[in-house]
Amino acid sequence: MTSLLLRVKSKMAIFAHRKARGMLDGEYGSVFRGRSLDFDDLRAYVPGDEVRDIDWKATARHGSPLIRRYVAVRRQTLILVADTGRNMAAVSRAGEPKKDIAVMALGVMGYLAHRHGDVVGLVSGDSAGTRTIPAKAGEAHLERLLRHVNEGVRLEAPASRLEDQLEHVARTVKGRNLLFVVADEVAASSEMSRLLRRLRAQHEILWLTVRDAELASSPDDHAAGTAGDFYSVADFALLPGNLAQSAAVAAAYTKANAEREAARHAMLRQAGITMGEVDGSHEVVTALFALLERHRRAG
Repeated sequence: MTSLLLRVKSKMAIFAHRKARGMLDGEYGSVFRGRSLDFDDLRAYVPGDEVRDIDWKATARHGSPLIRRYVAVRRQTLILVADTGRNMAAVSRAGEPKKDIAVMALGVMGYLAHRHGDVVGLVSGDSAGTRTIPAKAGEAHLERLLRHVNEGVRLEAPASRLEDQLEHVARTVKGRNLLFVVADEVAASSEMSRLLRRLRAQHEILWLTVRDAELASSPDDHAAGTAGDFYSVADFALLPGNLAQSAAVAAAYTKANAEREAARHAMLRQAGITMGEVDGSHEVVTALFALLERHRRAG
């Protein structure tokens, strides 16, 4: 059986050819601000780095700006929060299963934590229940977490209800941790908003949304004969593709989708949560780099 973590590491290795691995590690390390740190090494300054981290003596010797990098003296805890309901068995905007994108995102963040000596746990589930795997260190443990998510998302699974998993975190997870939430395009609600504000008062939270497939087929799709019917994995209702041939229906769909997205963004923003979105697994590493960078700048 192919290792899920090996796929993650391969994706990160490809990314490292385009951007320095140290930049991604550095952004992860910046999440827990104010923790006890020990000096690790120096690297070249890149735009966006904190000026206070420049080593001026080393810069003078080297002739170009160098940044001090640090390692944590004590371990932190990363809690992966994953929706494993059947909503995540749907197709993403890039045309691949949302589950595959979620596993990649959880794997990249978990591997960054592993490289920093942090421990990683998992809270996952659906409307029928929530399961917790306690935080531990090591690649074998991380592989187990990824397999749990990968095998848990099925069309036969109960419907998604992320509020239940977040409520479980709020009730049971003690101390200040980093929560990394990978979710479907959840709808904004007063219940979710209150829950997020409660969680944000205790934890650092990063949120990644896996975007839905585009259901409004374009006129070109219909002309080419590539437009088809869809069905909702949430309730298995048929979504006839020919409805999108109506300009009024397509416009109404686009408007409703934009309003739902704006409401979700506003809810996360008001709770002080740093958020990002991905359409496919090929975007995961760059999206997480941007997410971590935004979180550092927001702090």
